[in-house]
Formats: sequence, structure tokens, C-alpha cells
Amino acid sequence: MIAPDRRAIAAWCLYDWANSAYNTVITTFVFAVYFTRAVARDEVLGTAAWSRAMAAAGLAVAILSPVLGAVADHTGRRKPWLALFTALTVAFTTALWWVKPDPSSMALALVCVALGTIAFELANVFYNASLPAVAPPSMFGRVSGWGWGTGYFGGLACLIVALFGFVNNEAPVFGLFSTTDQENVRATALLVAAWFGLFSLPLFLWVPDEPGPAKPLGRAVREGLATLWRTIGHARQYRQIGRFLIASAFYRDAINTITAFGGIYAAGTFGMSFEEIVLFAIVLNVVAGLGAVGFAWIDDWFGARRTILISVAGLIVSGVPLILATDKTAFWVLALGLGLFFGPAQAAGRSMMARLSPEHMQGEMFGLYGLSGRVVGFFGPLALGFATEAFASQRAGMASILVFFAVGFVLMLGVRDPLRPTR
Repeated sequence: MIAPDRRAIAAWCLYDWANSAYNTVITTFVFAVYFTRAVARDEVLGTAAWSRAMAAAGLAVAILSPVLGAVADHTGRRKPWLALFTALTVAFTTALWWVKPDPSSMALALVCVALGTIAFELANVFYNASLPAVAPPSMFGRVSGWGWGTGYFGGLACLIVALFGFVNNEAPVFGLFSTTDQENVRATALLVAAWFGLFSLPLFLWVPDEPGPAKPLGRAVREGLATLWRTIGHARQYRQIGRFLIASAFYRDAINTITAFGGIYAAGTFGMSFEEIVLFAIVLNVVAGLGAVGFAWIDDWFGARRTILISVAGLIVSGVPLILATDKTAFWVLALGLGLFFGPAQAAGRSMMARLSPEHMQGEMFGLYGLSGRVVGFFGPLALGFATEAFASQRAGMASILVFFAVGFVLMLGVRDPLRPTR
């Protein structure tokens, strides 16, 4: 047991505030829509190309995350790895400024988004694995939930700045960015890069890091790979972890796919403008943030497994009528109901992984957590892309994601809650 350090907890949660700007503005509501509407030749082609880039990024993360997690466990220190991949995310996000509203910029956009997403996801492996460094096990659910909630509000704050300072601003922004070649929209990438870099700094200042064993990097790589191989070879010893990794992979992929393509879907199916999409995202982030914070206590009191099952069931119940909705008002209401369960499912998954992970193996286990999500993870964007092309309908593409929620729920029923004793 460790005494909770309020400053460290606040700094740790603030990293969620920082990195949520990337998911919210770049891969969901602003830049993704800009790519399909202004850069690609048409929205169907843009959706398919974007989905393939996300799938390629997911495959790379699946390969790299468990390896780097195991290596980090042997070097001891996680913050240098987190700093490296945070810096890479900021760099590739900055490069999106040069993506102009022309099909000739498609390759640049897809490469930068794919590489930025890889760096972003790898940073999260080390960020999530640092949860035991800031909170005792009795508070894993609350701190994880507070982090997710803070992240949603961070995404909200960044979207407000993007809306009123850039997207919906006809006058040059700060005298620098005009509406020519949609500079005001492209500048949101610079906003996200600055946001991520600035608000991630407190974590590196105040969150403790495990002391390194002073091993050369080459030795740490060899030992990390050997440990990872032994873990896979002795999978029966980690049966509950394996079951959870498989179950969570499906519902996490469904959530990630919906959030990644939600803005594209709203624009293409309901004809929402940039301003409407950003306003919708603001309200959605408020609801999702409240859900994550509200369920944080339920996680610690009743267990992560029950929290996940309730959340995934809520996502299915909200998702079916959402796909069938044809009225914009109905879409708004149902989407907000869906958003209420986003945060709790993800936050409880993080806390459950922290509870299941053996001591001194958090990096490797969260790497496997990333691997499991990405092994299935690239199927979500691919399924959406293929269904969209096959039926020439974004609605059909989004409907394919409900299957992933259902599979995740059924598999989660076979996972034992780590807070409950084995019979």
C-alpha cells in the first residue's frame, strides 16, 4: 500500500487531459472530417482510406506494444519511453499543418496520422502502466475514472478553442491563419500539438518513476523479449488475464472505431457542418466525462467486471436505435446516451488490468493489453471500411461495429473479478 500523493494523482490525470485533444480533434471530429470532405476526392473514398490508415497503425501497435512494455519493465523506468512517444505524437501532429485541401495531400495526411497514432498508442502503454505508481489498489478505479473523466473534459476544452478560435472564425486567427486553403481548420493540428506538449509536462515533473536497474539498453531488450516469450509460453498461469484481454479487445475496438469515425458518420449521414460536429462533440464529451467520473466509485465498490458489463450493455442498448435513426434530433439524443458509457468501460478496463497485473510486470501486461486490443483492433476500422464500400453506406459501416460490442460482452461474462476470491 502506498499513501496517495494528491499532486501526483492530479498530474497523472492531467496527462489524460493533454492526450485527449489528439483523439477528439485529430482522429474524430475535426481533422478526420476535414480529410474526408476537403482532402479526399469524395467522402466514401476518404472514409475507406482513413480506415485503412488506422488499421495499419493498429497492426504496428499490436507488434510493438508488448515488446516495448517488456523492455521497459527491465529498464525499470517508464517516463523516458513515455516522453519519447509523446514527443513523436506532437511532431507528427504538427506536420498535419501542411495537409492542404487537395487530393495531392492525401498521402501526407495518412502517413502523419498513422505514425502519430502509433506514437500516441505506445505512449498510452507506459502511461497506463504507471497507474500503480500514483494510487493504491483500493483507489485504482477512482483514479482511472478521474483520469478518463479529465480526458473527456480536456477534449471538450480543446474543441471549444478549436470551434471559437479556429473553425468558426472568419477573421485571421491571431493574425496568422486565414480561411484561404482552410488554414483556420488546418491550424487545429498546431493547437493540438501545443496542447498535448504543454499539459503533459506536470506528469514528467511530479509523477514518480520506478528506479532503473542500470542495465544497458541492449541487455534490457534481450531480457525483455525473453520474459515476454516466457509469459506467452506459460499462458495457463495467467488464464484470467488472457480471458480479460480477449474480451476487452472486442469492446475496446468497438469504442475506438466509433469514436474515430463518429465525426465522419455525423457529417456524411446527417449532413452536419463542421460547426455542428464540434458542438455535438462538446456536449458528447460533457456526458462521457460525467459518466467516467460517476462510475469511478462503482468500480472500486462493486468491481471492475460489473462496471464493464453494465457499460457494454448500455453501449449495445443505445447503439442499435442509433444506427437506425434517420432524424438528426434522434441521432443527438441516442448518441449522448451512447457516450455516457464510453468512459466507464474504458476506465474500468484500465483499473482491472492494473489489478490483474503481477507486480513488476505492469509494463509487459499493459503492452499485452495494447496488443490484444490491436490484434482485434484493426478489424474494426477494416470492417467499417469494407461495409461502407460494399453497401455504399456509412450507416452499414457503423452497424458492423455492434457485433464487436456483443462479442466482448459475452466473453466478459467468463472473466472473474479480481476483487472477488476464487471458489
